[in-house]
Amino acid sequence: MLSLFLLLAAVLSPEAEIRAVLDKQVEAWNRGDVETFMTGYENSPDTTFTGGKGVTRGYARVLANYKQRYPTREAMDTLRFSKLEIRLIGSEAALVLGQFDLINRKLSGHFTLVFRMTPSGWKIIHDHTS
Repeated sequence: MLSLFLLLAAVLSPEAEIRAVLDKQVEAWNRGDVETFMTGYENSPDTTFTGGKGVTRGYARVLANYKQRYPTREAMDTLRFSKLEIRLIGSEAALVLGQFDLINRKLSGHFTLVFRMTPSGWKIIHDHTS
C-alpha cells in the first residue's frame, strides 16, 4: 500500500493530493466511519482543532470529541466540502480554506486547515472550523 502511495505522490500535484485527502474524509464521513475520516489528520499530540468550544489539543482528543458529538451515522448526516482554496506554503505545508455543509440539517460553516507533508502523505495539523 505504501508503494502505491509513493507512486501516486510522484504523479499527483500537492494540490491534487490534498484534495484526495479531503475526498477520502468526505467518503468516510458519509459512511459513518469517524476513524477513517480522522486519518486525514496527523496522529500527533501536536494536532489541534479550534471550534466553538475553544482549542482541542492532540489527535486522540480530537477523535474523542468527534465520536462524542457524532455518535451514530444518523447524527453525522451527509457531509459536503465546497469552495476549496488550496495555497501551498513552501513544499511541505499548505493552507486550505473551504466550506462544509451537513446536508439534511442544513448546517454549514467555514474551515481553515493547515496541512503538513509527513512520511505518510499530506495530513491536517490544525483545523479551525466555525
